[in-house]
Amino acid sequence: MRLKTKISFLNRIKDSRIYRSIFRHDYEDTKKNRVLQIRSNVFLHLHPVKMPEHAFRIRFTWCLGGMTFFLFLVEVISGLLLMFYYRPITEYAYTDMRYLRFDVPFGVILRNIHRWAAHLMVTTVILHMLRVFLTGSYKPPREFNWVVGVVLLVVTLLLSFTGYLLPWDQLSYWAVTVGTNMISATPLLGNEGPFSLVNKYNDIRFMILGGTEIGTNALLRFYVMHIVLLPVIGIIFMAVHFWRIRKDGGISRPL
Repeated sequence: MRLKTKISFLNRIKDSRIYRSIFRHDYEDTKKNRVLQIRSNVFLHLHPVKMPEHAFRIRFTWCLGGMTFFLFLVEVISGLLLMFYYRPITEYAYTDMRYLRFDVPFGVILRNIHRWAAHLMVTTVILHMLRVFLTGSYKPPREFNWVVGVVLLVVTLLLSFTGYLLPWDQLSYWAVTVGTNMISATPLLGNEGPFSLVNKYNDIRFMILGGTEIGTNALLRFYVMHIVLLPVIGIIFMAVHFWRIRKDGGISRPL
């Protein structure tokens, strides 16, 4: 009886709209599923075989998704170059930024490219999400890709937030102080939030900062999240995002 109930519950999950929006076929070893798995491979089908005519109408998409991806590449390249001159240590972080600004050839240009591209990336990803919402491009069969887009928006904002502390000046210090104090008000996980289950030594703010105050641990953690963790998560979700655009029929059509 329990086995039948369990099977019935699993079948209800597989027949649900959410499950079908994520997985388009099952994984039973059949010839049809083998073909579908090859067709669904992102690396084998990154470039489309053909482009529909509406995909070239720039006034519908304004190429905001493409511009966001381009700005991400600018961030990656300029960030890699900045890593040659920056040490995530409280004694050197600020002096490294001044060295980069006043002594490194074209250093001030490199830093400002990274800075302004970050601001533009936040702007373009928000406008891209707004365009998708206003044109109804989040509707079936693209609802799962909309969720992936929301995750990418959050990753972009976290990239901006973690990068804000790295100059280690007064502005960045107090901005992150305000931001992390807001995090401590998270329900359940923050020691100042509603229904708190933790204290200030084991809440989510302590986990992010590596302590109760912003110091060496916080700078190192923000640096690792900014250059490794969040970019890797972003790249994975961008691959899924591009893949789902292909599998959901290409760029959304005008309503």
